Amino acid sequence: MSSSRFGVYIPADVLNELDFVMQKLGVKSRSRIVQEALRLFINEYKWRFSQKVHGIIGVVYDHNVSGVDDELTDIQHEYLENIISTIHIHLTRDKCMLIIVMKSEGDRLYELVSRLINTRGVLLVRPMVLEVE
Repeated sequence: MSSSRFGVYIPADVLNELDFVMQKLGVKSRSRIVQEALRLFINEYKWRFSQKVHGIIGVVYDHNVSGVDDELTDIQHEYLENIISTIHIHLTRDKCMLIIVMKSEGDRLYELVSRLINTRGVLLVRPMVLEVE
């Protein structure tokens, strides 16, 4: 695998924010930050047309909505071959978070995310792909 150098224009306000965050985190290399940002960008979009992906889906929902817990469980059962594990977290008296750890095809992940988004009582769905094959 070869490396390449290239120039990038970064507006002053973005560069100032970058330097501030890097200092707070103790990160010394802008190049390392740019490489990580590019990897995150690639993973954020590449999964939509990739064969194999590993990642998580974060779901926040209102557990007071009638039937939402059962509906989310039923949906998960339809994806048993793709779901590795789940974690249920009580955020408040009314809100819960479901974390779904997956290994699947990009299309299957997209399908699950769509089903979750369209579930009554679900407030937020956030897929995060961590590895794309």
